[in-house]
Amino acid sequence: MASPGGKGLVACNAAISRCSRAGLHRRALALFTEMRARGLRADEYTLPPILNSAALLRAPPAAALHALLLRAGLASHLHVANALVDAYAKLSRLGAARAVFDEMPRRDVVTWTSLVTGLARAGSHGLAVRAYRDMVAAGVATDEFAVAAVLSSCAGSTALELGRSVHAAAVRSGHEPFLSVGNSLVSMYAKTGSLRDARTVFDAMRSRCAITWTALIVGYAQNGRGRESLAVYADMARSGCRPDYVTFVGLLFACSHAGLLDAGRAHFQSMQSEHGISPGPDHYACMVDLLGRAGRLGEAVDLLDRSPAAELDATVWKALLAACRTHRNAALAERAAGMVWRLDPTDAVPYVMLSNLYSRARRWGDVARVRALMRSRGISKEPGCSWVVVAGVTHVFHAGDRDHQRAAEIYRKAEEMAARIRARGHVPDTEWALQDEAPEGREMGLAHHGERLAVAFGLLAVPAAAPIRVYKNLRVCGDCHAAIKMVAEVYGREIILRDSNCFHHMKDGSCSCGDYW
Repeated sequence: MASPGGKGLVACNAAISRCSRAGLHRRALALFTEMRARGLRADEYTLPPILNSAALLRAPPAAALHALLLRAGLASHLHVANALVDAYAKLSRLGAARAVFDEMPRRDVVTWTSLVTGLARAGSHGLAVRAYRDMVAAGVATDEFAVAAVLSSCAGSTALELGRSVHAAAVRSGHEPFLSVGNSLVSMYAKTGSLRDARTVFDAMRSRCAITWTALIVGYAQNGRGRESLAVYADMARSGCRPDYVTFVGLLFACSHAGLLDAGRAHFQSMQSEHGISPGPDHYACMVDLLGRAGRLGEAVDLLDRSPAAELDATVWKALLAACRTHRNAALAERAAGMVWRLDPTDAVPYVMLSNLYSRARRWGDVARVRALMRSRGISKEPGCSWVVVAGVTHVFHAGDRDHQRAAEIYRKAEEMAARIRARGHVPDTEWALQDEAPEGREMGLAHHGERLAVAFGLLAVPAAAPIRVYKNLRVCGDCHAAIKMVAEVYGREIILRDSNCFHHMKDGSCSCGDYW
C-alpha cells in the first residue's frame, strides 16, 4: 500500500483510495502530490478520497482542491460534489458546504446526509433539523447516518417531539437496528429528560458498545439518578465492555451530583490504575465539583496542586470557583477567577460568579468593582433565557420579559403562583436577587425570573396530563429551584427543568437532584 503498483492513473487512484480508507491520510496526500509531479491529471476517482483525507488533516485547504476540480471540469460529477460538501462540512465551513450543495443540479442521499451530518457535528442543530426536514420533503430516502445525525441535533436543540417522530420514521424504514441509530436514540431521550424511553431503547438493542453504555450512564447522571449510573456501569463491566474517557466523565458527574464522595474517589483512581485512561480536564473538573460540593475545598486545591498543569483548563478552575461561591470563600474564589482569566481572558463566567458571591455577601462595592472591570475589558455576560415548546412552537422568556403575546395572562399566573406557594410557607431567598435594591424589589425580581415565567406559561398552555418541560441556558438560581419545586406540588404537576448543569424532575414537592445540584 506504500506506493502505486503501476505507473498509470488507475493504479494511483487505487493506492490513494486504499490509504484514505485505512486512515493513512498523510500517505494519501503524499501519493497525490507524487502523482501530480509525474504529470498525471486527477480525475473524478482521485478527488473524493483526497478531499476526505485533506479535510481530516485540515491540509491542504479544501478551497485549493475545490479550485483544482473546477479547473479540471470535475464539479459536475455527483460523487465529487458530494465529497466536496462533506469536506467543507468536516472543516466546519458550513457556508461553503451549503453553497456547493445549493449549486448542485442533482443530489442523492449521500449529498443530503453529508450536509445534515456536517451541520450536526458543528453544533448547528437548528440548521441540521431543517436540512433533514427538507431531505424528507424532497422525497429522498434517509439512511442510518442521516437519522443518527438528526437525532443528535434533536438532543442538542431539546426537540423531543421531533426526536420521537424521527424514531418512528426510523422504525418504519428499518433503521432502528443500526448501532449508530440506537446509540443516538438512547442519547437523545436521555438528553431531553425522557429516561424511561432511553432505557426502553437500550434494553431492546441487539448489540451495544462503549458509546451505548456511556450514553445511559451520562443520561442517568444528568437526570439526578447517580446511583443508577453506577449500577449501569457495574452491568457494563460485567458485560466485558471496556469504559472510555467519556464513561468516566459520566461516572464522576454522577458521583458529584449524588454526593457519592468515596465512590467518586475510587472511580477516579481506577481510571489509570485499572483502565490505563489518563485523567483529563473534564475528570479534574468533576472531581473538584465533587469535593467542592462536599465542602472539601482544601482537598480540591491539593488535587489541583498535584495535577499536571496541562490538564487544568478554565473549566477546572470554574468548578473550583463555583464551589467557592457555594461555600462563600471569597479569597479562594479570587484565586480561581484569576486562573480562569489567565487561561481564557474573554470568559464572562468568573466575573459573574465573583459578582454573585459578593452580592450574596452584600459587598456592593466589590460588585461594582467587578462589573466595572468587566466593562473595561469589553466582556459581556450571556443573557439568561428559558423556553417551553408547545405544539412544536418554542416560547422564549427572559427575566421581566413582557414581549409574549400572552404576557398579561402569564404575569397573572406568575403572581398566582407566588401567592399560592407563599401560603404554603415559601419565603423568597433574596440572596439570589443580585441587584442592590430594596427587599420588595428583589422579591419581585425573583418572581419574574425567566424560568418562573416559562413555568407560568406552561401551566396555561401544556395539557394537565403532560409534564411541563422548561429549558434554561444558564444554571437555575436557588430561589427559583425551591419555588418551582413547590409550584409542582401545589398545582399537582410534573415539571422537568433542564438548566445548563442537569435535569430537575420536580413532582410532589421533591426534585430528582435531591436539592444537591
